[in-house]
Amino acid sequence: MGILSYIREEIQVIRERDPAIKSNMEVLLYPSFKVILSYRVAHRLYRKKHYFLARWISQRAARKTGIEIHPGARIGKGLFIDHGSGVIIGETTIIGDNVTLYQGVTLGGTGKEKGKRHPTLKDNVMVSAGAKILGSFTIGENSKIGAGSVVLEEVPPNCTVVGVPGRVVRMGNQKVPRSDMDHVHLPDPVRNDIQALRQENEQIRRRMDDMEKQIGKRGKEQ
Repeated sequence: MGILSYIREEIQVIRERDPAIKSNMEVLLYPSFKVILSYRVAHRLYRKKHYFLARWISQRAARKTGIEIHPGARIGKGLFIDHGSGVIIGETTIIGDNVTLYQGVTLGGTGKEKGKRHPTLKDNVMVSAGAKILGSFTIGENSKIGAGSVVLEEVPPNCTVVGVPGRVVRMGNQKVPRSDMDHVHLPDPVRNDIQALRQENEQIRRRMDDMEKQIGKRGKEQ
């Protein structure tokens, strides 16, 4: 695919998923647009083993956009990085098609191990603001990662993950559409647990009240 094809594709992706963009000219100012084009050039150089030049291009783009993508990462079509400040994508990361990342997302490793040490994101994955995915494992297609989550293990397809450490709170076969940008209305397991505890406490309190009434009634009868 040539540079003009990449430009047309990125303009389409950004306009499709960001309602704030009113014209194609605005897309040219978008950090995601700039960094993806730089990544495509750097990745080609990286594959040809021009490592220094590839890193120079990627680091220059990182300084300008606040988005750091290692040129060794493998990224499919339709990656959308909303705002993007603080996004980090490690060297051995693999990203499928139509993936969405919000600001502050880290796709990183857990140490200085060799080989594949960064995550793999399958098609249609959405990672919300501030989430960290650390390690060499797979996030299944159509899955959502909630804001601020820290994911340390594999996630099956069609799942929603929230919390620290991240845990699966919803699993289903309904596909997440490419245009699904809702990273707010996700399940909250902590709130659910607190509500369950409140209900149990209320049941215990009612039982205690009933027992006190029974004891009081017996005392009057004696």
